[in-house]
Amino acid sequence: MKLGIVGLPNVGKSTLFNAITQAGAESANYPFCTIEPNVGVVTVPDERLDKLREMYNPVKFTPAIIEFVDIAGLVKGASRGEGLGNKFLANIREVDAIVHVVRCFDDSNIIHVEGNIDPARDIETIDLELILADLESVEKRIDRVTKALRGDKKYQAELDMWVRVKEALENGKSARSVDLSDEEKEMAKDLSLLTMKPIIYAANVAEDDFVNGIENNPYVKAVEEIASRDNAEVLPISARIEEEISQLEEDEKGIFLEDMGLTESGLDRLIKKSYKLLGLISYLTAGTPEVRAWTITEGTKAPQAAGKIHTDFERGFIRAEVVSFDNLMACGSMAAAKEKGLVKSEGKEYVMQDGDIVHFLFNV
Repeated sequence: MKLGIVGLPNVGKSTLFNAITQAGAESANYPFCTIEPNVGVVTVPDERLDKLREMYNPVKFTPAIIEFVDIAGLVKGASRGEGLGNKFLANIREVDAIVHVVRCFDDSNIIHVEGNIDPARDIETIDLELILADLESVEKRIDRVTKALRGDKKYQAELDMWVRVKEALENGKSARSVDLSDEEKEMAKDLSLLTMKPIIYAANVAEDDFVNGIENNPYVKAVEEIASRDNAEVLPISARIEEEISQLEEDEKGIFLEDMGLTESGLDRLIKKSYKLLGLISYLTAGTPEVRAWTITEGTKAPQAAGKIHTDFERGFIRAEVVSFDNLMACGSMAAAKEKGLVKSEGKEYVMQDGDIVHFLFNV
């Protein structure tokens, strides 16, 4: 999974990126500090995987990973190539979801590119550039499909869909806001529209807000109102707190979070929201050679899940031996779980569940 961190210059993008990836990307108090996208890979925290490691003491331990991409700051006119607009738009097309960092704190020492703090305006600035870029792409596609329609009427459904998307974009709405059928969503995929991508608004708040109460921050409320209209998620997060957490030893992090009134880090909360937003779950494979998490889309059937490990597993799929994580922990071993009949033999129609521990049988 690849998440693109975007936002106007000086809203805390690179500070947040540095903190959650410890990648050491340059961060400074001036616009366009980030030019080439910095990429950082973080592991997905999963207590289930940690317990399996204790049980099996494997040679290899492989958690799921998320790739974060810190993309150059955006300004008005990016869709026309202003600032680093063309780079920004090209980089954002490659990510699975967008984490839009919105500044929700006052600090006269940190310059805002627009001169004052206004989350609604900042969101609108970036949304407008993405909408304009999408509008150009959709208009080109409509021209192409219209020509194809003259020779083959099967293109009518696609044309009707793009006309509806164009109408939404012209009215300043995202492509996400258009009610598309599953078949239409599949048709729309290859255009990789920017405003079709799932989005999380990371409301970057001051450190004190987690002590004083996020609900008292009017900027966060403004972001929540916008998100509710746009099928988006909101995550209050403090880039400064994440920066401090990233510099602590593991045993110090829990104490620090407790002092701040938090139960988990912003990174952990961001990963959970990202999984939920993209409809992702993890299944696990466990044994002495390796304990590993595999990320799949919710609703994936067993053969396709097996294909994540190797295409031969899907091609020659016979069955899957499955036990839930909770049942395995309750029994204490795979052998005990089998004795109690808790390891199920599942066929090609089995839909994988989050936390399934699986052994695939195949023959090629």
